[in-house]
This record gives sequence, structure tokens and C-alpha cells, in this order.
Amino acid sequence: MADDSPSIRIGVDVGGTFTDAALLVDDELTTAKVPTTTPQHAGVLDGIREACDAAGIDPTDVDAFAHATTASVNALLERDGARTALVTTAGFRDVLEIGRQTRPSLYDLSAEKTPPLVPRRRRFEVDERATTDGIEQPVDPESVRELADEVAASDAESVAVSLLHAYAHPENEAAVASLLREELNVPVSASHDVLPEFREFERTATTVADAYLTPELDDYLGRVITGARDLGLPAPRVMRSNGGVADAATVRESAVTTVLSGPAAGVVGAAAVAGGETLGGAHGSAGDGEGDPDRAAPAAVAFDMGGTSSDVSLVRDGRIERTAETTVADVPLRTPTVDVETVGAGGGSIAWTDAGGALRVGPESAGAEPGPACYGRGGDEPTVTDADVLLGYIGPDAALGGDLSLDVDAAREALARLADEADIEAAGPLDAATAAARGVHRVANAAMARAIRSVTVERGRDPREFDLVAFGGAGPMHAAALADRLGVGRVLVPGPAGVLSAYGLLAADETHDAARTVRLRLADASAADLGDAFAELTDRVLDDVSDPETARVDRAADCRYAGQSFELTVDAGGSEGGETDASDPVAPDALAERFAAAHEHAYGYRLDADVEAVTVRVTATVDVEAPTVARTGGADAERGSREAVFPDVGRVTASVYDRDALGAGATLDGPAVLAGAESTTAVPPAWSGRVRRDGTAVLERDAAGQGGDER
Repeated sequence: MADDSPSIRIGVDVGGTFTDAALLVDDELTTAKVPTTTPQHAGVLDGIREACDAAGIDPTDVDAFAHATTASVNALLERDGARTALVTTAGFRDVLEIGRQTRPSLYDLSAEKTPPLVPRRRRFEVDERATTDGIEQPVDPESVRELADEVAASDAESVAVSLLHAYAHPENEAAVASLLREELNVPVSASHDVLPEFREFERTATTVADAYLTPELDDYLGRVITGARDLGLPAPRVMRSNGGVADAATVRESAVTTVLSGPAAGVVGAAAVAGGETLGGAHGSAGDGEGDPDRAAPAAVAFDMGGTSSDVSLVRDGRIERTAETTVADVPLRTPTVDVETVGAGGGSIAWTDAGGALRVGPESAGAEPGPACYGRGGDEPTVTDADVLLGYIGPDAALGGDLSLDVDAAREALARLADEADIEAAGPLDAATAAARGVHRVANAAMARAIRSVTVERGRDPREFDLVAFGGAGPMHAAALADRLGVGRVLVPGPAGVLSAYGLLAADETHDAARTVRLRLADASAADLGDAFAELTDRVLDDVSDPETARVDRAADCRYAGQSFELTVDAGGSEGGETDASDPVAPDALAERFAAAHEHAYGYRLDADVEAVTVRVTATVDVEAPTVARTGGADAERGSREAVFPDVGRVTASVYDRDALGAGATLDGPAVLAGAESTTAVPPAWSGRVRRDGTAVLERDAAGQGGDER
């Protein structure tokens, strides 16, 4: 751990509905939640001001500022990134359109693929040729200058260069990119810099995405940096998709690495909560003895339910699960990311009926403006939040963030209209609007349960072996009901659950990744062959980190049996705290055995066949000192009671507690509602809870209680 970690830190996460801020002064945490604004950078500054005002400090006192942004993912989702041109090898202009020749819906004859980010009129070809063995036809500089004139005439705002086999021999691509930078006053992304890996379609798609996002992210971060400087704050470190932060200058040169910035921050925070009593870095310990003694390291499902969507990830053996490949808005991206499953079911998700009269929820969202009907801002569409109001989880005096106040009547009217559309009638003591609210709640939970099963059951993991860490503004309201569906016995609700993504920024390590395709048959390779490949990447990532002397280096390789089409990533060893020797050997036979064991674990068998190391990967991490939070409170936290409706139970009288007044060691029994400043927790009957010293509410289902897999 670093010894000189700043004592005053602030993290700001921009979501689709709210912008969250978490300010840590020594071990005292102050949070703020304000509506997300347009432009978004203004909301970031508003969140900083509100958190600083609440803590009674001046922004100039802040030592470190970390930020998670939705600028990149929004540009992909809304298709409003830069006008991008693609320059590629002659004959390969249409690789983006051809892709993998997969169809979005196999049996739908009218299905259409999402158009590529670059239309054909802005795709240009250059005469050159490289093979896996070397350059066969060099680039003619004069032809590239002529091509630059064509690109300029297309009004392109950025350029992606992806030439055939540039991952192995980048000389031609480097020359083309250099000439285009000289001739054009626009950003140029080259595939050998963005993704020096094989598989031309994914390499090209990722490079195009980087070029498409760079102008938007660069402008956005420029505004945030300027605003922070005006407030007297340091320049922000920015969360990347891999779950680590990097300085803004580095991130502005690699926009594609920020697509899952916000969700990654939340998973870092969830991993810290799963790890033990104090909220620390995601690399932290297994706990302080208050957790399950049978679990040597954290095993948790991170469940983040915000205003627009819900994100689900896994923490296994104390480590966040990552992947090298993901798809966002139908754009395939090969870049290290936290492995996140997203569904369009959030607090602001709109409930509707389909052509057959079935009740549906999302993916369309009411957003922050006008927001759910209960916000009283003119929204009249029924949402999940409106349903939670009618079910009694959100009380009439709830603080919704900013200057918002609850309009219960508007929520009831919206759900009454939905009940009419869906032919939902009163059920026992529930009127039609409340019955519709219960239906919306169940449909949303079903969608979120499917997402959790996709990262557990569908990957051969039993969800009952994991804790459920629930956060986001709406997550703790739905967590226990989801746990009942999945047979999960314990739910962890962090103290700053409503702003955990912002808090995760304070716990995030600095992380840098590098990868390169090598295609080595391990039976024929020497330790020096692998060592040289890893050494090159190690030098690259250590050049990027702020403090190479304290960096932890991890090495991995994507391996496969000869003839296979896909790889498994296996550990290739690493080192701690600056003791990395870039020439450390990696024994090919040991790596082959690790792959065989991983293949047997994943697929149930191993082969007597040659193993290839296809791509080597290196990650450098500088650990951030784990911040600690001490829970205050301890006064009488009970605030009366109100009626609430729980799945399979119906209407009951639930005790209402002030979440912030629940001190360490407090206990409670369901049915109960824990009302907090940024989120509300619903505790069903047959569930009980206690509060850890860091403020995390540990909810557990009674052994004889209800629950089970409600498929």
C-alpha cells in the first residue's frame, strides 16, 4: 500500500438519472446526489460543491479527485459520436459490415443488423500488404497524402486506421497514421496502438470505436478539468472499464477504455464491501471475522440498480471478474473490462403492455427529466420507482436527491392507467393501481434475476454460494426479493449504497493493461520466447504507472489447443511491489499445464494436443490505501411504521428505520424499511438484519423462512 495516500478524496459518478458524489475526509464520509444535467460536466461540479458544502470544507482542500463518466457509453448508445473515417487495406473496406456473418435473430427474416459506426462512403482503402511474416508491399507516402484529401472532403472529425496484420507488423500502419496526422487536423486512432491483437473484425471495430469516441471524451474531460481547476481541485483520475483509474491525459488518448467506466466503479465498491468490515481497495482482505468463517475470500454478486438499468457482476476469491471482450450497443469491443451483465430495468424504467397485453418493464427510461411520475416534474409514464412508492417502500417524505419531492398521487394515477391497459383488477386488499405496482415489481425482478443467473448458473456457478451486494438508488429495495428468487441467503447493503459507484472511485487502484498477439506453439517455444513477449509489455505498462517502484505486475496468456477457434485466459505469474524482473522466465510446459487444467474445469475434459499461447497480457497495478469509514449513529433509529406490500406475503405493517441513525451493532427484524438519504432498503418478513461497524447492513433470510428459486 502507498503510505502517502491523500486524506481528503472525492469521487463523482455520473449516471443516467443522478450524479453521485462521495467525499472522504479522514474516516468521515459525506455523500451527495444531484440530478444529472446537460451538459454533464456541470452536474459533476454541482455534486462536488454540494458534497463539500455538506462536509464544511472548501474544494481547494481536496487532495484527490476521481471520476466515472458515461460520456463514452452514451455516445455509443445514442450514436452521436464523431463523424469517423476508416482507412484500411485495399480489398478490406467492408470488414465492419461483414463482421462474423452472424444474424441478430436467426429465424427473423426481417431482422436487420445495426449499421456500423462508419458508413461506406467514409471508408477508404490504401494499397499496402503485410502478412504474419512481414511487410510485402510498403506504403506509398504520396498516395496516402492524396487519400488524406479524400478523407478531409468527407468532413470526418476523426480517423481510424486498421490495416491487415498490423498487430504483427505495424510499420505500414504507423506510416499511414503519421502521414494522416500531418495532413489532417483530427484525431487518428491506429489499431496497433489501440488493440495489437489478431482477429481483424474485432480489432477494426475497437479501433473505430476509439476514434468515434475520442473527440467527445476529449471535449468532455477538458471541460471537467477546467471546471475542477476553477474550483481549486486537482485534475481528475478517470475510472476505466478495467476497474482501475488512470490520469486524465492517459484516458484522453484511449477513449474506448472508458465505455464501462460507471459500472466498473460500482463493482470496485461492491468488492470492497464483500471483502470485510472496512470499505477498502478491491484487492483487500477477506474480512475481519464478522463474515462467514467458511469463506476464505469474498464471493459476491454485485447488483447495481440505478435509474436507467441494472448491472450485475461477480467477485470470486476476492477478485473482480474481468473479460477481454464485450459488446456495447451492438459494437464488439476487445478491451479489458469488468465483466458486467446489463439489463434495461432500473428505477426509471417505464412499464408498458405489449401487443398481446402482457406487462413489460423497460428498456425505455423516464430518465431525470421529466423522470418518474412521482417526481412531480410532468412525467406521466408508470415506472418501477412509481411502483415502489405504491408498495410502501418509498415513503411520502423520502429525499429523492436535489430539490425533488414525492408526488404519491401522480404515481397512483400513472399505475391506475397501466392497470386499465393491462386489465389488472383489484386483488384482495390491493386496489388495481397497487396490484399493477406489484406486477411491475415482479416483472422487473424477473429481468434482474435472469441477469444474475446469466453470470452464475449459466457459467456453472451456484448463486447460493454468493452474497448479494445491493447498491444503486433502487438496488436495496429489490435485493431481498431477488435473493428469495435465487435462494441466496445473505444480502449486503453498503452504508453509501445509493452512491457506491462514487465511493468505489475512492477505493480504486491505478491499473494499466497491455496485450499483444504472439501465436506461439508452446511445445516449440522456449522460456525466452515467452519472457521476451512479457518483458516488452511489462516495460510498456510500467511506463504508464505513476509509481513503478510500488507497482504489482500480473501476467496472463490466452491459450488454446491447436485448431481451436477460441481461447481461455490463464495466469502466467506476476510479482509484487517493484520487484518485477521483466526477463523472468515463463516455462512453456507449466503454462500448457495451467491451460489444460483450466480447459478441464471449464469443459470437463483435456486433450492430448499441442497448446498455443495466442495473446499475452500484462497488468500493472498501484494499490490505493484502503479508506476506512466509521459508522456513527446509535440513537433511536425507529421512525414509526407504514403499510408495505411484499412478494407472496401481501400487505403488512413494516417498521420504518432511519438508515443513517442505525449504529454499528444494531439489529432489526422484517418486515421493515430502512429509509436513507440516497437509497431505501426493503426487508421482507422472514428476513433479519444487523449493522456492521462500517455501516453495511447484513440481511439474512431466516432458515425456516420463505424463499427459493422462483422461476
